[in-house]
Amino acid sequence: MTLALLVSLMLGQGYAPQRQGLDPLEAEKEARVMRLGKQLRCAVCQGVSIADSPASMARAQLDKVRELVSENKSDEEIYAYFIERYGEWVLLQPTTGGLNSVLWLGPLALLGIGLIVIVMQSKKSAVMLPMPQTAAAAEGASPAPTSDDALLAQVRADQEK
Repeated sequence: MTLALLVSLMLGQGYAPQRQGLDPLEAEKEARVMRLGKQLRCAVCQGVSIADSPASMARAQLDKVRELVSENKSDEEIYAYFIERYGEWVLLQPTTGGLNSVLWLGPLALLGIGLIVIVMQSKKSAVMLPMPQTAAAAEGASPAPTSDDALLAQVRADQEK
């Protein structure tokens, strides 16, 4: 019973292994490690950066970032290292190039197409609206007969028969 209580207390403490032995770097490089760590997704947690995650795997990933920074690797090289191992999913802010550009530009294209359809429909309905009477028609002059008037006269004649 005592052993079970001790084990449950250890598990309840949120135990996570400490870093793998890498000491913090000088302040400027450690700030860069944290900045890079905020841009990389933890492989275990959903939507949490490796700098914010308490998972042991995130700590190991942050130690790897620290190691790469101490080797004077560029930010692009560090991102490429993680993308090579985990895929582009590892970036919390995905790139806007390649296939992702379709995802970024798709909503804008749909919005543009929608606006074009709306403009075309409004122009179409504006053409179909009846024209206002001219001053001559308002004074009593009869408008010129149209094909619709002839058709209407024929329908009325057929109804009278």
